[in-house]
Amino acid sequence: MNLVEEALKGNYRAIARIITMIENDSPEGIAMMKELHLHTGKAYVIGITGAPGVGKSTLVDKIIEYLRNEKKKVGVVAVDPSSPFSGGAILADRIRMQHHFLDEGVFIRSMATRGSFGGLSRTTKDAVKVLDASGFDFIIIETVGVGQDEVDVVKFSKTTLVAFAPGLGDEVQAMKAGIMEIGDIFVINKADREDADKTEMDINAMLGLNPKKNGWVPIVVKTVATTGEGIKELMKQIDLHRDFLEKNTSFLYEKEIYKSEMEIATILKEKLFERALEKTKAEGGIRGYAEKVASREIDAYTAAEKILDTFKCCSN
Repeated sequence: MNLVEEALKGNYRAIARIITMIENDSPEGIAMMKELHLHTGKAYVIGITGAPGVGKSTLVDKIIEYLRNEKKKVGVVAVDPSSPFSGGAILADRIRMQHHFLDEGVFIRSMATRGSFGGLSRTTKDAVKVLDASGFDFIIIETVGVGQDEVDVVKFSKTTLVAFAPGLGDEVQAMKAGIMEIGDIFVINKADREDADKTEMDINAMLGLNPKKNGWVPIVVKTVATTGEGIKELMKQIDLHRDFLEKNTSFLYEKEIYKSEMEIATILKEKLFERALEKTKAEGGIRGYAEKVASREIDAYTAAEKILDTFKCCSN
C-alpha cells in the first residue's frame, strides 16, 4: 500500500501510520512529509490552549459536534502529557471525545509531549500537515494544558482560542505570563459558575491595554461546554475571524512565513544536534564533555565551543 496516495484519499489507517512514523523519527516518515507538503494549505486550523481544569477537551468535543452538523470533516491533534514509564500519551482527551470514534468524518490523534515545551509536541506540526493534505476541512489542536506557557499553538493555528474558567485563578496567571497576546478569541468556559462576570471584566480590562491584534479586536465569549451553551456564538466568532484573515491576505501570508521560519529553525536545531552527537563520539559524546564540566576541567560555554569547532574542522 502506498501510504501517501492512500492518505491523500483520506484513508485513516494510512494517516495513522504516517503520523506514527513521524513520531518515531522514521526516515520514511520524513520522505512522506516531503511528498505531502504540496497538498497542504487548505484546512482551517483552530488552536485551543488554557490551564488544566478549564474544560478544553469538552470545548473541543462540542466544536467537533457543531462542525459535523455542518457536514465538515474534522481532524483533532490532542497533545497529552507523556507517560513517565512508556513516553507515550496519557489519553485523557480521547476518553472525553469517545462518542466521535465511530464517526467517519472525524479523526482524533493523541500525541505525547515527550519533553517538548510550549504546550505542543515537537511533531505536532507534521501531524497537522498530514491531516491537512488528507482533506480535512478543519483541524483542531488542543495543547497539553500543563501551564500558561503554551504559546507555540499560535505558530500552527489560524485562529487561537484561549480558555479560562471562573474561580480557578488561571486568568491572573495568564495575564502575568503574557498569554493574552496570543489569543484571537478568549473563551470563559463553565460560565454558569459564580464570578464568571468578574472574569470577563478582568479579561476585557487586560485586552483594553492592547485592544487590537494586527487589526483584529479580540473577542470574549462565554460558554458552558457541558450543555453546549455559547458554542454557536463561539463558532460565529471563529467564522468572523476567518473572514477577517481572508480579507487581510498579506497578514495571513506573513503568518505563514513566520510559521515556516519556526519550522525550519526547529528542524535545523534537531539536525545540528544529531550531527553534534555523531561528531563528538570520539570524546565520549556530549556526556564526555559534561563529565569535564562537572569536574570543573572546562566550563559549559567552552564545551559548546569545542563541539562547534568539530564542524569547522570537517566542513571542508
